[in-house]
Amino acid sequence: MTLTAVPEPADPARRLADLMDATSPATRARQAACGTLPVLDPLRPLVPGGGLARGTVTEVADVGLLLAVAAGPATADPHAWSAAVGLGDLGWAAAAGYGMDLRRLVVVDAPGSHYAEVVASLAAACPVVLAAAPPRGLPPRAVDRLVGHLRRAGTVLITPGPWPGAHLRLDVTARHWSGVQDGWGQLERRRVRVESSGRGSAARPRFAELWLPDATGTATPATESTALAETPNSGGAAAVAG
Repeated sequence: MTLTAVPEPADPARRLADLMDATSPATRARQAACGTLPVLDPLRPLVPGGGLARGTVTEVADVGLLLAVAAGPATADPHAWSAAVGLGDLGWAAAAGYGMDLRRLVVVDAPGSHYAEVVASLAAACPVVLAAAPPRGLPPRAVDRLVGHLRRAGTVLITPGPWPGAHLRLDVTARHWSGVQDGWGQLERRRVRVESSGRGSAARPRFAELWLPDATGTATPATESTALAETPNSGGAAAVAG
């Protein structure tokens, strides 16, 4: 004969406490955090929920901003690796200034016709992959399969773009370098206006003004009262208004 233990009825007060804990704002915040990778604090106002959604693509055309965006999730786990595909010499000294550990970075300069396979393989091992835009000859179905790999792996892909259907886009709409005066000196810091847009939770436009980089080589909020004037061509310099 087999004896089976009959569980005692759960204490109603305990069940209510468990339910309140499971639905509390703190618990939901922890659950949401599991689905995102953090960014540097000055960039948090630009991204929904203060982090990059796992399994999504973020498009950042400005190289300095791209490195700053990648530095947050890349440094969140000191044991995690990052990867860069098809980007050549992206300015890794600047990436180190934002806090990225270059000793834990895999660089594939020229993936050639194996772009999709290389990105998919690295996405299985790295929470953050920086990658060039898909080659022109890559079929849309192959891009869709690649995005599926990212989603299943929970990997964030950051690209200078263009990337069709990117979840989040960050654009530098104005910029101004400081340091050079009357034809002499050296560039010390860059003030930028950054705007974000995207799909789903990222659809609401956001903006912030930052020193990127600041005089120490990292990113900090621009708190001065003067504001940058937007320029139609983001490749040109913008003067500080005021």
